[in-house]
Amino acid sequence: MTEKVEIGSILAGKVTGIQPYGAFVALNEQTQGLVHISEITHGYVKDINDHLKVGDEVNVKVLSIDEGAGKIGLSIRATEEAPVQQAAKPKKPRKRQAAAIIPEVDGGQGFNTLKDKLQEWIDQSQREDLIKK
Repeated sequence: MTEKVEIGSILAGKVTGIQPYGAFVALNEQTQGLVHISEITHGYVKDINDHLKVGDEVNVKVLSIDEGAGKIGLSIRATEEAPVQQAAKPKKPRKRQAAAIIPEVDGGQGFNTLKDKLQEWIDQSQREDLIKK
């Protein structure tokens, strides 16, 4: 299967089939490999059919060989130069809303433990001026 096919070599091939996950490329009469969708070209590929069609002649780089499973991993992207990245525009800092500052108020508002509240309720229940008659 791996006659003259070595990892790292760049070979010419012909696209023999296209699936949603990649393209099959014949390297010679007996050998075929798969170019995964992520290895088609630089950048995001939504639909392989936008980049390749059956019968296309392509240059591929051999990424992996699994003799036991009879699989060869190929890449078209590795044979092309990466596009030059344009300098990104400096982003403006986002305006962030300031967190509200809640002043701490003395007078029993806020979180109290049940133990503290229970004692306060007992004291209130014993006050004569609060008892309804």
